[in-house]
Amino acid sequence: MTDAQIIYQRARQLSRIADEPGRTTRLFASPAMRAANRLVAGWMREAGLKTRLDAAGNLIGYYPGQTPNAKVLLLGSHLDTVRDAGAFDGPLGVLLAIACVAKLHQARRRLPFALEVIGFSDEEGVRYQTTYLGSKALIGKLTRRELQLRDADGVTLAKALAAFGGKPENLRSARKAARNLVGYLETHIEQGPVLEREHLSVGVVTAIAGQARARVTFQGEAGHAGTVPMALRRDALTAAAAWIQAVEQLARRTPGLMATVGQLQVGPGAGNVIPGQVQLSLDVRHARDGVRAVAWRRLQQLAQKIARQRHLRVQFKMMHSAAAVACAREFTQTLAQAVQKHQPRVLRLPSGAGHDAAVMAAITPVAMLFVRCRRGISHHPAESVRVADIAIALRVMTDFLVRQGRKHESA
Repeated sequence: MTDAQIIYQRARQLSRIADEPGRTTRLFASPAMRAANRLVAGWMREAGLKTRLDAAGNLIGYYPGQTPNAKVLLLGSHLDTVRDAGAFDGPLGVLLAIACVAKLHQARRRLPFALEVIGFSDEEGVRYQTTYLGSKALIGKLTRRELQLRDADGVTLAKALAAFGGKPENLRSARKAARNLVGYLETHIEQGPVLEREHLSVGVVTAIAGQARARVTFQGEAGHAGTVPMALRRDALTAAAAWIQAVEQLARRTPGLMATVGQLQVGPGAGNVIPGQVQLSLDVRHARDGVRAVAWRRLQQLAQKIARQRHLRVQFKMMHSAAAVACAREFTQTLAQAVQKHQPRVLRLPSGAGHDAAVMAAITPVAMLFVRCRRGISHHPAESVRVADIAIALRVMTDFLVRQGRKHESA
């Protein structure tokens, strides 16, 4: 079996480790995440990495450099998933990084910098509705406020993390010092159709779109479905429905804007009761932060207008905000040179999805490699990647490490 086939099979094996029967759902600090970490840690050790769990629940494998105090180049992605996910979003980047180290270890080769492969504990933000818990800890931005967030069962983030084996009382120990880092490389499926359309295995990411997430609550008044006249109702669900349509219309009118309502909770939730409260999610993204900010304000104004017209209240609670991030020019150029060696041409493209690289850019240069996925499908069980494309990505990443090593030596 080839290295690429092993990576593919491992991704499929990981997809069977889940918190929900019959579908791939793996949440932060959950039993499934514990089992996934145990399996991936075993693969890391086979590849010559020394493993540990940091204070934020991130799985980290360390491969020494040529000298004891060598700086560190970070590789990896996330091991958590959305609900009913595919097999490759996140894990592919971790498994490719492990395979890169395995090749070095088999050749008994050390680079002028150490390598750390990171399986981030949370990127998707499903359990606590706030993204990048793992990478935020590495840059020292995971806050005490976030530790008090509660999941759907009322379990605080701090309690879940402690039970998982993390150290919520000592998150500072997870922080990386910028002076000790060379950079961060993340490989990820494209989650879009561009590479497939261009008949290319991999692409070089230029920038990651900025995004904002909110929890929006429309508060009306519950009442009997058969006795409250239509003209006197304060129906939170009809107000939310009107606003959701406005969200879509604004996004369609604004080039490059993505706006999504993906969750809806209706209370009291009975068929014969007028909905008194609706809580929903809002996700807004754009490669230009100014455009995104204008759209965000407009959506708030529209929600307030609809609430006033229907005699309701509306509340916006910001859950996550991340500015657009440009990938580091020199780092990205080295990656492009590696790509050029292994496929006919280099395609540079932005990422509309958020990634841990966007967070890590706060403390170190970042580069991202995209891998073609069938029909651009992601966040879905139909997510699929070709073994041949995995093989190209592995060669590109290995070549990148060698090139970066040479630059480091000559610096």
